[in-house]
Amino acid sequence: MGMVKRKLGKTGVDMTILGLGGEGILRTFGYEREAYQLINRAIDCGINYLESARAYAGSESYYGMAIKERRKDIFLASKSHARDKNGALAHLRETLDTMKTNYLDLWQVHDVRTENEIEEIFGHHGALEAFVEAKKKGIVRFIGVTGHHNPMIIRKCIAAFDFDTVLLPVNPAEPHYRNFLEVINLAQKREIGIIGMKVYFRGLAQKLPNFSTMETFLRFALSRPITTAVIGCDSIKQLEEHVRHTQSFMHMTTEESNSLIESVSSYARQLMYYKP
Repeated sequence: MGMVKRKLGKTGVDMTILGLGGEGILRTFGYEREAYQLINRAIDCGINYLESARAYAGSESYYGMAIKERRKDIFLASKSHARDKNGALAHLRETLDTMKTNYLDLWQVHDVRTENEIEEIFGHHGALEAFVEAKKKGIVRFIGVTGHHNPMIIRKCIAAFDFDTVLLPVNPAEPHYRNFLEVINLAQKREIGIIGMKVYFRGLAQKLPNFSTMETFLRFALSRPITTAVIGCDSIKQLEEHVRHTQSFMHMTTEESNSLIESVSSYARQLMYYKP
């Protein structure tokens, strides 16, 4: 199946507008058969962005089991939540070993939330030193940062370092709560590849009244200036549904976007609240 691609910022890499995340069935243990089938079906469908994290249960090991000879066909990403250099390097060794690869296309500083974490990550012997070192050695091709708690923290991160990518929430509840959509403007100016997450509000979108399909929220995300929307899947059926939505994607007008933002306004805090 063909799928639309967009450039991932200054990396110049062509990325499918739908990416497979490490959540859903992949953030488990003991589902090897299901995970193997899901990952390979995603690649069969044309998805080339596949993502995990050191913190995502058995996700990295599922990828290591599934991709094998298909490694060259995908853009493989993972994350480290370590805040110091040694911890991040230890995570990278574990990630490479578990995913059975000798390099990552994208390695991301995972889930930055506070000023104190910024000080740790960017400070002497902080995690960022490990990321820069790994890139210089060719163990990772690109460096990214992720966050979904505080947009000001992510703004400070991408203002302080020349990241290749940023992973942040993209959904219509954002303008009414902690507006990560505003971070996109700064990322664009810096030619940072923008990857969208929390498109379905951690899966809560399906519980909203008056929404019979999740396609609306995927359309909203893909109508923003992002490269790809990363979505965790519970099943192949769910994956294929997302693929169909991307294949029939039509850009959302400003009027449609504003109407959708208004329609979820009364649920925004409930949808976007994350426990620390």
